[in-house]
Formats: sequence, structure tokens, C-alpha cells
Amino acid sequence: MKTPMSLDRAIMAFAGVMILVSVALTQLVSPWWWLLTAFVGLNLLQSAFTGFCPAGMVMKRMGIGQGADGASCRR
Repeated sequence: MKTPMSLDRAIMAFAGVMILVSVALTQLVSPWWWLLTAFVGLNLLQSAFTGFCPAGMVMKRMGIGQGADGASCRR
């Protein structure tokens, strides 16, 4: 039986998708989309040090990441 994805893994997957989308938009639309990549990276960095993760809070409320208890983004 498969266990649901943990919150940490869901956040990493979401961040990876956002970075890939921003790279594609940078190539296809405008170089200003690099700002989205920078925002995602800075958010991941501050989350690593503070434990505060807005994406994690939203995902918890949506019921995403209800598998194994994640080590970060608990606030």
C-alpha cells in the first residue's frame, strides 16, 4: 500500500514545478520571469532557517501532504 506524500516532499515538488515553469516563461515570454525563480529560491532558503513556510500552510489547509509528518513547515 502506498503512503501519501509527506508535506516536505509536496513542497519540494511544488517548488520544482514553479522553477521549471518560470524558466520556460523566461525563454518564451519575458526575462522578467526570472524574478519568480528568485522568489521561490529565497522562500525555500528562509523556510530552511525559520521553519515558516507559507506554501506549507496553504497545502495543509488544502489537505495536501497528509502522509508522513514533515520535519519542516510545522508552523
